[in-house]
Amino acid sequence: MDFLSISSTMLYTAFILYLIATFFFGATIKEKRTEKNKGTAGKIAISITIIGFLAQVVYFITRWIASAHAPVSNLFEFMTFFGMGLVLAFIIIYFIYKLNILGLFALPVAMIIIAYASMFPTEIAPLVPSLQSHWLYIHVTTVSLGEAILSISFVAGLIYLIRQVDQSVRSKRTTWLEIVLFSLVVFIGFSVITVIFNVSGYSAQFEYTVNNSTVSTDYHLPPIAGPNEGTLITGDRMEALFDAPGWMYGVDAARKFNTIIWSVLTGLVIYGMIRLILRKRVGAAIQPLLKKVKPDLLDEVSYRAVAIGFPVFTLGGIIFASIWAQIAWDRFWGWDPKEVWALVTWFFYAAFLHLRLSRGWHGEKSAWLAVGGFAIIMFNLLAVNLILAGLHSYA
Repeated sequence: MDFLSISSTMLYTAFILYLIATFFFGATIKEKRTEKNKGTAGKIAISITIIGFLAQVVYFITRWIASAHAPVSNLFEFMTFFGMGLVLAFIIIYFIYKLNILGLFALPVAMIIIAYASMFPTEIAPLVPSLQSHWLYIHVTTVSLGEAILSISFVAGLIYLIRQVDQSVRSKRTTWLEIVLFSLVVFIGFSVITVIFNVSGYSAQFEYTVNNSTVSTDYHLPPIAGPNEGTLITGDRMEALFDAPGWMYGVDAARKFNTIIWSVLTGLVIYGMIRLILRKRVGAAIQPLLKKVKPDLLDEVSYRAVAIGFPVFTLGGIIFASIWAQIAWDRFWGWDPKEVWALVTWFFYAAFLHLRLSRGWHGEKSAWLAVGGFAIIMFNLLAVNLILAGLHSYA
């Protein structure tokens, strides 16, 4: 039995089911509840979501069997598990609060994460020595689940801001909210542009020097930013428009920086097309659909997600991480970029809880903090992994 093939099919199935469920959650916005129809669309939506989640669980198990180790060892595997954790967190919170609008936003975020993950290499590779430990699945899965639960806080906070921020006049609040929505479009842009050039078979190769050794890297997107002091050795391809900064020493950092540039540019094009169609800010277009949503309930969901996710993240990202670091590298802390940003994340959410419980930061202030926390999580997952060098660069 080809477990890897089954795994890929189940992940694709889960993605499609999440997409279908999103449409049903969208139908709940204008659904009129009666004695005979007590939220039929919502019931269908959550049922499909659960089936999709089970399909993704099958993906996880079969890939584990195929690889003979927990499938959380690279960015593709980690991000897909992160998306699965986000869906699990949403399902649990849904049955507590019965908030359909949360699914309309949470599932697309999960799909964006899964689609983003699928753009990274999906091949199964042997584990590097430092990962050959049972702490791989103990530490990494706990961190991912903690971040997934914290991400629900972002989803609820984002809905709150779209619902409450005055869209009738342009202000700093509307501008920042639009930047957040644009950032989500950038993730879509990454998937779109990567698929386009993968289908076209584009490839260009550069050589550059690292620690007095000549290495090469393959670009699968046209090189806007080439390796620092690199040389293009594929004669029929365009030269890089400029070199990546010399401080980007991560594994293939220049190529990954180039991918980020393409993602932003593609996101700008997609966002521009959306604005042309809507003739208004994206937040302003969505706001009328959220009139029936109770802001206080969104605020409570956002807080509860942090209250649950923060201890889980503390356990996986600080305690388990320190134990594994001591076993693998003979020190529990070393100021590695990934470790530093995990600590930044921990301090941020500790401040979130302090400001909420001690200073009374409820409502909009709390929602902005939830959005900021998600930005830190994504920076840690993407920018730190892709660009900054460190002991975690294997990802």
